[in-house]
Amino acid sequence: MTKVKTLQPCSIHITAKQPSVEVLYQRISGILAEARDQVRHAVDTVMVRTYWEIGRIIVDEEQKGKKRAEYGSYLLNVLSQRLTGEFGKGFDKTNISKMRVFYLAYPIVDALRLQLSWTHYRLLLRIEEPQKRSFYEIECAASNWSTRELERQMNSMLFERLALSLDKEGVRSLACEGQVLREPSDMVKDPYVLEFLGLPQSNILYEKELESALLEHLQKFLLELGKGFSFVARQKRITLDGDHFYIDLVFYNYMLKCFVLIDLKIGKLVHQDMGQMQMYVNYYIREMMNDGDNPPIGILLCDSKSEAVVRYTLPEGNNQIFASRYKLYLPTEDELRNELMKGRKLIENNGNLPL
Repeated sequence: MTKVKTLQPCSIHITAKQPSVEVLYQRISGILAEARDQVRHAVDTVMVRTYWEIGRIIVDEEQKGKKRAEYGSYLLNVLSQRLTGEFGKGFDKTNISKMRVFYLAYPIVDALRLQLSWTHYRLLLRIEEPQKRSFYEIECAASNWSTRELERQMNSMLFERLALSLDKEGVRSLACEGQVLREPSDMVKDPYVLEFLGLPQSNILYEKELESALLEHLQKFLLELGKGFSFVARQKRITLDGDHFYIDLVFYNYMLKCFVLIDLKIGKLVHQDMGQMQMYVNYYIREMMNDGDNPPIGILLCDSKSEAVVRYTLPEGNNQIFASRYKLYLPTEDELRNELMKGRKLIENNGNLPL
C-alpha cells in the first residue's frame, strides 16, 4: 500500500531585510496620491486655458462692430443654452460671462499662472483694482494657497494691511513682487485678524486662552503671520538672577534670519509691556543669537493700544519692537478700511510716511 504524504501548510517568514506590507502600502499609496495630484493639476491647467480661449472668442465676436449691450446679452444667453445642452453644467450665463471677463483681465495667455485653478481665478476676478489683484495672484501662486485660504486673505484685506505704511513706490512693488521681506517692518501687520480661533470678543478672555487657541490653530496662525515663519517655543523661560520670565511664543523667520518673540496682552498696552519686551530682545541678542542671525524682533499683540504711549516709549528709529492689535472676528470691509485709514493718518502725522 502506497503511503500518501500529507502536505504541510506553507508558512512565509518575513525577515528584517524584507519590506513589510505596511511599507509597501505607504510607498504605493504615495505614488498614487502624487499621480492623482498631477492629474488634477493637469485638468485644472487645461480648464483654465480652455476658459481663457472661450473668453477670447467671445470678445473677438463682440468687437466685430457689435458692441451693443443687447447683442452681448443675447450672445451669452444663446451660448449658455446650447453649451449646457451639449456639455452639461459649468456653462450657465454667469460662468460664460466670467470667461469673457477673464480674458479681458488677462489678455496674454502665457502670463497665466499654471499653479492656479479656475476657482482661484474666479475669486481674483472679484477684485477690480489691478494692483491688488496682481498682489493676491502672486502670493497665491508663491504660497500655494488653497481657494479657501485665498478667499480668507482677501476678506481680511491683507493687501491693505501690508500697504498701510508704504509710499506709492512701495505699493507698486507689493503689486509687482508680492510681499518681500527686506526689513522687520515688512512682516508686521496692524491689525492681525484671528477670526479662525473662534474665540468671543470678550473682556473676560485670558492670555493663556488666547495662547492655547493660537497653538491649536498653529497652521492658520502661521498663515496670518506671513512668509518664512517656523514655530520654536511656547512659554520660553528666561532666568535672570533667580527670577523667571516667560515669553509667550517664539518663532524663527528664515527669510529675515531672526528670532521673532511674541507676547500676548489682554487689555490696553502699557509702557511696562514694551519695557519687558525690550528686555527679552536684549537677552536674545546677547545669549541666543547664532552665527548669521540678524537681531531678534519683538511683537506685542494687544487688543488696544495708545499710539502716543508706543511712540514715546520706543526709541526713535526703532526697527525691532512693534505693537500690533489683534481682532478675534473678521471685520467688515468698511470697518477694516476705516481702521486702516486712521492708522495711515497717524503715520502721516508722525512724519513716517512720505506725503
